[in-house]
Amino acid sequence: MARRIGIKDVAAAAGVSVTTVSHILNGVEGKRASAETRQRVLRIADELGYAPNGLARGLRLQRSQTIGFISDEIATTPHAGGMVLGAQEAAAAHGMLLLLVNTGGDAELERRSIEMLLQRQVDGVLYAAMYHRVVSLPESLRATPTVLLDARCEDSVIPSVVPDEVQGGYTAVRELIDHGHRRIGMVVPTEDIPALGLRIEGYRRALTDAGISYDPSLVVAEPTVPTETTAGHAAAGYRAARRLLSTDERPTALFCFNDRISAGAYRAAAELGLSVPGDLSVIGFDNQELICEALHPALSTVQLPHYEMGARAVSQLLALTGTPGPPPRPVTQEMLSCPLVARASVASPPRL
Repeated sequence: MARRIGIKDVAAAAGVSVTTVSHILNGVEGKRASAETRQRVLRIADELGYAPNGLARGLRLQRSQTIGFISDEIATTPHAGGMVLGAQEAAAAHGMLLLLVNTGGDAELERRSIEMLLQRQVDGVLYAAMYHRVVSLPESLRATPTVLLDARCEDSVIPSVVPDEVQGGYTAVRELIDHGHRRIGMVVPTEDIPALGLRIEGYRRALTDAGISYDPSLVVAEPTVPTETTAGHAAAGYRAARRLLSTDERPTALFCFNDRISAGAYRAAAELGLSVPGDLSVIGFDNQELICEALHPALSTVQLPHYEMGARAVSQLLALTGTPGPPPRPVTQEMLSCPLVARASVASPPRL
């Protein structure tokens, strides 16, 4: 195995002291070294294949240059994987490594994983959830710089980055209203999660702002069985949409809690002889492209900003730890906007 090239090797080849090489390679300001010496040292370091010893540097700076990323199931699903990518690229931009642990919701595995990350002296931890919800933060993380990602704590003392679910719901329903719809149904699961209540709030606000009375009979919920699977959500969407579309005064448009539920709504419409968007406009939430582009016509939806959330969470963490990077910011409960992704499933209501 090849011997690791160290500062002493670079100094010997360049004919200068180890101290001079250290100052040049570490960019120490105010140290005397001619431009020619600097260029020679940098060239020789490159030719020899010198790489800094990250462990030694971390010991000197009391930093490991690593961030722990604990999630329930984000790493195993394409739905929210953008959060990992956003966090990873933001960390790499500041010379940091992301250590990812996917617990699958196993409490004991989570406890052991956090313990191992802390033993490795990570500079901070991102504690992430598959979908926006209230979590109980492990006590072991309360003494460690931690940012919640797509989650929040009851006491709101831990900074968090979440999507603006109310704004997202408002945007979806506003798109339907702008196309002329007045009787708009909402198809939802029965899960007890913050995202559900917040998206319904956005739905109601959009109706109110447009002068449309809220009709609770137009919001229909069905349980997702099995929970958290595409099939479970699609089946719930199918049952709820069937109920809504079978009424005497059926809605001309549906706002679906997520894209998986929208797939079930498409099936219900087809069975009842209704075309999308000719007879019924449909808009979803999440922008799961595998679903949105596979449906015919392609589904208009609202984007969950997963990539941006991951990147912003790293920025929050850097501000907490004082790591060189973006300017320090106050700890916040940050909400990111959910933009509209218009495709082909929304049109003007039919003339009845």
